[in-house]
Amino acid sequence: MKKAIIIGATSGMGEATAKLLHKRGWCVGLMGRREERLQQLVSEMEVNAFAQQVDITQEDAVEKLSSLIERMGGVDLIFNVSGIGKQNKDLDPEIELATVQTNVVGFTRMVTAAFNYFALKGKGHIAILSSIAGTKGLGAAPAYSATKRFQNTYIQCLAQLAHMRGLNIKFTDIRPGFVDTDLLKGGKYPMLMKPDKVAKKIVKDLVKQKRKDVIDWRYAILVFFWKLIPDWIWERLDIHN
Repeated sequence: MKKAIIIGATSGMGEATAKLLHKRGWCVGLMGRREERLQQLVSEMEVNAFAQQVDITQEDAVEKLSSLIERMGGVDLIFNVSGIGKQNKDLDPEIELATVQTNVVGFTRMVTAAFNYFALKGKGHIAILSSIAGTKGLGAAPAYSATKRFQNTYIQCLAQLAHMRGLNIKFTDIRPGFVDTDLLKGGKYPMLMKPDKVAKKIVKDLVKQKRKDVIDWRYAILVFFWKLIPDWIWERLDIHN
């Protein structure tokens, strides 16, 4: 039986992915900040499901991840979905710093722990949920955009490091566009995708251990053209995230 830990499993993409993996026969470990929701999910799944409350911005997060891995008897996949983000055109420093704390500091804490665990185990699979926002700097959401670029680059660095060290660790960087989750609540976004549909694509990517994927084809085309725009033009565009 394959075993996976989903960090950020109490809502949105994390919850949807955890449920689909469980239906496929995986044993799942659910991590998130809301203890009550975690226990509810475990109760719904009935078997082969474990829960561990965690806040990835806290230093004890790695200890809690290790505890869950031990209770599950080891894992094959660790999928980091945890993340926050807001439009911040007024550049409120509290929003920027909170975003960095979760999407960079917390992200790095969990992903390095996963890497070191799989390095000792001898093999494994690390996946992250980043965003197309990391493609170019988006002035409407500076910290969110920059932290997603950090995540893209960090996973690339770890993939190279694994190769340098001769480690059998696979990496998947999933980059969705706008998904109808709590993260986007209250805003108006083009080409909004449903969480269940996106989760199905995510699970396919995880099972295939795909290196990276922009979800869906419309966003793949959008990102392709974004990359072609010179910086001097890009920085004069009025793009809302």
